Amino acid sequence: MVMTLSPMVQVSCDICSVAQKQGLYFKVDIPLWILFPKDYVSCVPKSSELAFLQRRQGLRAIAAIKHHHRGQSDQPLMISNAGEKKLMQKRGKKEHHLWRKRDSASSGQKALNLVHTISGLPNEKEAVYGALDKWIAWETEYPLIAAAKALRILRKRNQWKRIIQVVKWMLSKGQGATMATYDCLLLAFDMERRVDEAEILWNIILHSHNRSISKRLFSRMISLCDHHNVPDKVIEVFADMEELGVKPDEDTVRRVARAFEVVGQVDKQRLVMKKYGSKWKYIHFKGERVRVNEIS
Repeated sequence: MVMTLSPMVQVSCDICSVAQKQGLYFKVDIPLWILFPKDYVSCVPKSSELAFLQRRQGLRAIAAIKHHHRGQSDQPLMISNAGEKKLMQKRGKKEHHLWRKRDSASSGQKALNLVHTISGLPNEKEAVYGALDKWIAWETEYPLIAAAKALRILRKRNQWKRIIQVVKWMLSKGQGATMATYDCLLLAFDMERRVDEAEILWNIILHSHNRSISKRLFSRMISLCDHHNVPDKVIEVFADMEELGVKPDEDTVRRVARAFEVVGQVDKQRLVMKKYGSKWKYIHFKGERVRVNEIS
């Protein structure tokens, strides 16, 4: 596009040509010396101060036009590309998650699959461990929630051998070393009459989790030793319980007192009952539940 300022001067308008190519048309009544200060000032003789002011005003006008052009280009435009019109739209930001969320919704089905898989297997370590390895072969992380649910199902079905196999496999993988898992394994040892393995496991728990053993776990071990008539082990576990400052419940107190009675230490039996025994007991009197003092 060529504009004529005088018979002697011609000025090329690059901005207007670019706007015309992109389909932008605007009409403004601005003096030519503001729009094109460089060419106009060079052809019209003026003083140096006036030329400087006109040049600065012209640059401001050009900056305003460019800003207007930039604002128009941010909006979706219909442009032609190889004879076809395409709508240019802004794309939204795509969110990228750098972690995986544990999905507990499908853990129940995984637990049932595990129970069905190992229920029909023979009682051989290689067969059971191989099936368990296949169960987690395509998992991105260890399915600890599904394994805990599977142990709960096996416990309701009284499949104690399978519980022992699954828990030992979990511990060999370095998973599931929690008090609930240990409690389930001790109960399975109790039901399967594996007192020696229970003692080995208890020593491992005592040395590994010295300050975090719960009252429930102490009660489970004392109950196991009492079921299989091992009073010395009952007294030993109770001594560790007292050393760690864990207060026994009423059932544990009765078992410990009975163990002291079996070994012939009646004085310690009375001391345990006096220190940890409850002062009250409940009896039924005339059809009602009444609390009475045991000492009286």
